[in-house]
Amino acid sequence: MTVSHAADDTAQPPLFGPGSQFHQLFDDPRWAFAMVRATVLEAAHPQIGAALIDNSTFTTHPWRRLRNTFLSLQRMFGADEQVREKEAARLNRLHTRLTGRDANDRPYDAMDPGVRAWVVATLFESAVTMCRLSGRPLSPSAVERLYGEFRAYHAAFGDETGQLPSSLTEFWTYYDRMVEEELENTEAMRIILYKLFDHLPAPPLFHGLPTLWALGRAVVGPALGAITVASLPESFRRRAGLPELLGAGALMQGAYLTVDLARFLPEGWLRAQNITDLLALSPGSDDPRARTVAALHERMRRAGALLRLITPTSYPPAPATPSGQRSAEEFFRAVLDQTGDGYLTWPDLAAMARELCGRLDLDEPSETRLYDAFADWWRELQSALDTDGDGRVSAEEYAAAVPSLAGPALIRTAEVLFDAADRDGDQRIDEAEYRALFRTAFHRDTAGEATGEATGEATDATDDTTVYSRGAFVRDFLSFMSGRQLSTPYDPLLAEA
Repeated sequence: MTVSHAADDTAQPPLFGPGSQFHQLFDDPRWAFAMVRATVLEAAHPQIGAALIDNSTFTTHPWRRLRNTFLSLQRMFGADEQVREKEAARLNRLHTRLTGRDANDRPYDAMDPGVRAWVVATLFESAVTMCRLSGRPLSPSAVERLYGEFRAYHAAFGDETGQLPSSLTEFWTYYDRMVEEELENTEAMRIILYKLFDHLPAPPLFHGLPTLWALGRAVVGPALGAITVASLPESFRRRAGLPELLGAGALMQGAYLTVDLARFLPEGWLRAQNITDLLALSPGSDDPRARTVAALHERMRRAGALLRLITPTSYPPAPATPSGQRSAEEFFRAVLDQTGDGYLTWPDLAAMARELCGRLDLDEPSETRLYDAFADWWRELQSALDTDGDGRVSAEEYAAAVPSLAGPALIRTAEVLFDAADRDGDQRIDEAEYRALFRTAFHRDTAGEATGEATGEATDATDDTTVYSRGAFVRDFLSFMSGRQLSTPYDPLLAEA
């Protein structure tokens, strides 16, 4: 039976989950452009821009940031209210820890209700804009529905009412005022537009293919930057002095229209979940799709080798590293310097703690224990490695005293992770618990790894299953975090982009 639009309106469709307006747009490939645009508008807010510069890993680990954002939106806009409440509480705890002062000594606070309202506003407005730019604008009733859903999303965080206007008409007035009076040409925004796109690190799928990735990035990076700039509000572009390249408007329209054609592909081909999983799929994953990806990877590697032979442009080959080892400089850059500023500081360790808490879905007590352990480790590192007393550790200072990394605080960090994996509390991790931890949290093939072979501490239980002792687990984690071990389950979580 066909139901009219009028009947739909009176039936009050759900705010979350299947049947909502957002759910209809969630797997839309145009979100690739809309999310970038929304991120730029967020970064142009001085408080958000400062928080990103000081705390975010968006330049060094953009694919991880994309995946985490997608998963968070999926949980918040899903039909399960308990999942939504749990995710909102997790994000609130995360944002509570993001405070500081910007380069102009202005305070920033990620829990500021006005700041959080602006994040929601950019997502909503960018969703509406992506439909308009691709030639299929949402109907007025659909825009009203979508705005109501985003207001409910904002309310789920417990923020005070009134930060987002109650009516759509008032929202556009609020949005224009924010663009005209609050947004700035921030450092974070410039990094996204002019550095991130040009130096975007390869996702795990393209590891070992520097030629193909560099060639594709050289073409796509500048184009994506030009498309994003052209899609921003004109008044802000002028005020911020953002150059719009000749023909950028036509390129933007063409890009949105082209991507929108993907809707004619068979259903399920462009599911956002499948795409983010594919980008995050590492060669060692035990995901069934890994074999197909591995075969594709080998074909691309051969194509890259052929490309180097027939083109005059030279691309740097992937660095050769002895199996199971990496230099102190590599470890510092890939793991310790999470924010990519060239130094080890507290925000780098806090970023590791955030990622571990999010992937392991820790509850509040365990999350606090992990953060406290990382904070203690940072104090130990400062005391041992910060020789010039500037409050940060350089790569040179780190390389000169690598053994000092594995102190008592880092052992406590490993023990928190062990307790998270030891679900039944029997002080050992059996093979099922180990695989659950690393397959779900780290997307790593653990076959043969839960045996404690590196430490010799595996023991056989009465049912012949292999168990992993606390000591073996702690030593493996310390081996990774002190930079001595390369091929471990932790690489996909803390080292990959």
